[in-house]
Amino acid sequence: MDKTKAVLAHFRKTDPVMFSMAKNTGIIPVQPQKPSQYFYSLCYAIIGQQLSGSAAKSIFTRFENLFPGGKITPERAAKLKEKSIREIGTSWAKARYIIDLGQKVSNGDLNLKTVAKMKNAEAIEALTRVKGVGPWTAEMFLMFTMGREDIFSHGDLGLRKAIIKNYSLKSPSKEKIERISAKWSPYRTYACRTLWKSLDSS
Repeated sequence: MDKTKAVLAHFRKTDPVMFSMAKNTGIIPVQPQKPSQYFYSLCYAIIGQQLSGSAAKSIFTRFENLFPGGKITPERAAKLKEKSIREIGTSWAKARYIIDLGQKVSNGDLNLKTVAKMKNAEAIEALTRVKGVGPWTAEMFLMFTMGREDIFSHGDLGLRKAIIKNYSLKSPSKEKIERISAKWSPYRTYACRTLWKSLDSS
């Protein structure tokens, strides 16, 4: 059975609402990126926090230009000056976060290839030791960069909004959302992508 059929079969068995949504939108693939992209993607996640997609792309392009040939590496990031990063349009805090990330990866305190082998909870714990990487950023990194299939983010307002809309709820508690999302395991990432997609069509 291919992945699409497996995910749909699981949703059909466990949650008719999610099954109906996923059948309508189609299953969006979850693809891991190459390990060489891990540091790049985590920098993008930090810079893009609380920004629109277009603003994040614009600032990140300027960030790439701080590196020779646009090649972002932990070693080079660790040696950047806070002022240089601040001048591309980030906050002082994000400038410090990027440098801290570069230092932790380049000196071995954070090995992203090792993180890739950890279980989800362990990986989130390791990532959130980095300044500026909270649970939401870590969860998005696991979903979109490492291609983890069973991640749900309680801190994502879009997911909460989509659950309220599609499950006809008013103000669900975290426990209520946990009970709903538990039905989607081990394919919660696919469910999240379906929920986000449902907002695009609203």
